[in-house]
Amino acid sequence: MIETKIIPIFPLDLVLFPRQSLPLRVFEPRYKQLVDDCMLGDGQFGVCLIDENNSVNGWNSPKLIGTIAKITECKDVELDGLQLHIETIGRNSFKIKKIISPSISQPENYDPLSVEGHQQVSEIHEKIGTAKKMYIQAEVEMIPEIDENISLEQWEQLVQLWKKKIIAQALPQIIEPHALDHVLEQYYLATDTPTIDYVYSLAALGAKVPNELQPIVEATNMDDLIQKVEELLTIK
Repeated sequence: MIETKIIPIFPLDLVLFPRQSLPLRVFEPRYKQLVDDCMLGDGQFGVCLIDENNSVNGWNSPKLIGTIAKITECKDVELDGLQLHIETIGRNSFKIKKIISPSISQPENYDPLSVEGHQQVSEIHEKIGTAKKMYIQAEVEMIPEIDENISLEQWEQLVQLWKKKIIAQALPQIIEPHALDHVLEQYYLATDTPTIDYVYSLAALGAKVPNELQPIVEATNMDDLIQKVEELLTIK
C-alpha cells in the first residue's frame, strides 16, 4: 500500500523542480499561517502550478502534481511582521489524492495585494476560530525521484533543440548559435557531465509560460523526461 500524508499546499504561477531554489515573499494572512505552521512542523509544504480551470472555495486550485518545498530560511521583511521572506529548496514531487478545502471561502471582491483584503480575511478567520486552516491542504503520495542518468549525447541533442528554438523565436533578429553558449555558461549549463538538474534548468530556459513546464515535473523516468523536454523545445 502506498503511504500518503497531509501537507499544506501553496498554488503558484510557477513550476518548482527538485533541488531548485525558490525565494518567496509571503504577505497574505492565509499563507503566513501556512508558513507559521510549517516552521512549527517539518518546514515543508507543497508547491503546485495554479489550475486555471478549477477553484477551491473560490481560491486558486492546484494542479495535481507538484513538488515539496523545504523552508531553509524565514525572516520578517518588515518590523511589523506583515511580510515574511522565505528561502526554499525543492524536494520530491508528489501527486494529490485528495484536496482538503480551506476553512474560509474567498470574500467577494477580494484583493490579495491590499491591506483591506488582508483585514477582511483575518476578521473572517477570527470569527470561525483561528485554529482553523485558511490555506488548502491535500492528502498526497510521494513520487519516487528519477535516479537515472542522461548521456552526454542526449544532453547535446537537447541543447541543440534549445538553440534552434531561441534562434527561431528571435527572428527577424539574428542570433548566432555560439552566442547562446554564453547564456549556457551564465546558467552553469555548459558541461560534459550533465545531470537531471541540467535538464530541468534547460527546460525552464526554453519555456515561455509556466504551463509548458507542468508536463516536465510530471515525468516519471528519464526517457519520459527527455521526450517531454524534446516536445517543449521542438519548434512548432
